Amino acid sequence: MDFNLQLFSREDLDNLISKRTGEIKLGSTLTTKINDAKFVILGVEESIGPKANFGKSGSENGFDAFLSAFLNMQSNESLSGEKITVLGKIISTSDFEGDNLREGVEKLDEFILSILNEYIKEGQIPILIGGGHNNAYPLIKFSAQRFNNKINVINLDAHADYRPIEGRHSGNSFSYGFKDGFINKYYVLGLHQRYNSQQILDDLRRDKHFFTFHEDYLFGSRNYLDEFRSLRLKLSDNNNFLGIELDLDTIERMPSSALSPVGISIFTARQYLYCLGKSKNVAYLHLPEGAPQNKHEDIIVGKTLAYLVSDFVISYGI
Repeated sequence: MDFNLQLFSREDLDNLISKRTGEIKLGSTLTTKINDAKFVILGVEESIGPKANFGKSGSENGFDAFLSAFLNMQSNESLSGEKITVLGKIISTSDFEGDNLREGVEKLDEFILSILNEYIKEGQIPILIGGGHNNAYPLIKFSAQRFNNKINVINLDAHADYRPIEGRHSGNSFSYGFKDGFINKYYVLGLHQRYNSQQILDDLRRDKHFFTFHEDYLFGSRNYLDEFRSLRLKLSDNNNFLGIELDLDTIERMPSSALSPVGISIFTARQYLYCLGKSKNVAYLHLPEGAPQNKHEDIIVGKTLAYLVSDFVISYGI
């Protein structure tokens, strides 16, 4: 077995909570009974997808940074955790390098799919955190098979991840998902003009997907919040469930697999998830590519992810 699922017990979660007299932390209110949960959080500790895409490691660290920050948020009138569970995290037990990386991504696809099929029940929303953007593919496949219909996918991202069908990696989850018949339409917002090839742009147009450039918002011809609201209304069709994606590398200066000084603010990322979270046909939420490398970056990535998840859950409602 190349991957394992490490399940979390009540004791595992309690060990990560900093308790304080007179306060109730969010982690103390989470349920460990998966059947009672509406939202099922699953971590992935891997960077084989980014490395298979000729990128950097580090995305294996994102989930642990998130978990500590999320569990230690306050449980109060704005959010309590009775309908949230942290299932566990997927870890690699094999070393994939060089020519074996893309084979490793395919194996990871199948392992994540098997975990989703085993644990996610009717009415539940999986929230996948950590690892590379390669893990969008098993989420898309699972959702299309689960609902017996193609899904729509919306992604806030500097990169379209619509690279050619050349072997699996973090840069082609959506091209594979469309080719394999699991995606109805792909909406990707905020692409960086200098970091998406002409072939990718041509392929997105060929397959009749929807995309915008970050520069459009930067120079005033589009507005992010208006776009989020407009697309939420357009995609609120229960005939096609909606996968929600946010790649952390789209946030400026965020420690990620493709860190950049150029991008959106955390404020805009929170608006995106709060707005799209109001969709009642959500198939899943995916927050990949956070790649902290030290304690300072752990705080940045961890708290950002914790805010994004809590914004989504509050917006969707329990």
